[in-house]
Amino acid sequence: MVPIVSDASRLGDLDTLFEAVARHGKLDILVANAGGSATAALGSITEEQFDREFDVNVKGLLFTVQNALPHLVDGASIVLLGSTQGSSGVAGMSVYSAAKAAVRSFARSWILDLKDRAIRVNVVSPGPVDTDAFQDYVREQGEAVLAHLHQAIPLGRVAQPQDVAAATLYLASQDAAYINGIELFVDGGMRQV
Repeated sequence: MVPIVSDASRLGDLDTLFEAVARHGKLDILVANAGGSATAALGSITEEQFDREFDVNVKGLLFTVQNALPHLVDGASIVLLGSTQGSSGVAGMSVYSAAKAAVRSFARSWILDLKDRAIRVNVVSPGPVDTDAFQDYVREQGEAVLAHLHQAIPLGRVAQPQDVAAATLYLASQDAAYINGIELFVDGGMRQV
C-alpha cells in the first residue's frame, strides 16, 4: 500500500495521485467519494460556501474520474458516492443537495460517454451514516435529531459505514456486471416512503 495525500478539489493533487497510480499498473475499479457540506438557508449562502461545496462535491469528483480514465481498464467499474439529499429537499442544505444531484447527473451522461470502453458508472447514495462527522452533528443538534431519524427510517436505525461499503463493493464487482447508470439508495428505506 502506498499512502498518498491529495485534495480532490486541487487538480495538481490529482496529477500527483495518478502519477503514483501509473507506476503500479491499471485500475479495475474507481470509487469516487468526495463530500462536504455546510448549513445555510437561501439568503445567507456565501460565494465561499458555494465554491467550497462545488469544488469538493462536483469539481473534485469530475476531475478525479476524468484523470483516472487513462488508468482504467476497458470494462472497469466506477462507483460515485452521492447522497439521498441529491434527490430531496432539506432546509439549509440547498447547495449540498444541488452538488449531489450533479453527481447523479454525471452518471447518466458518463455511461454514454464510456460505452465504447464498456466502463460501468453507478451511484451509491447513502442516507445518514454513523460516522465521526455524524456523531459531531448529533452532539451539536441534540439527541432529538437521532430519535427523529430512527423514526423516519423504516429500518429504525442510521447506516453503519459497512452498509455503504457493502453496497459499493457490490456495484464495483462482477456480480453487478450488467448494472449500469443506477442510483442505489443505502438509506434503510427512508427515501422510498
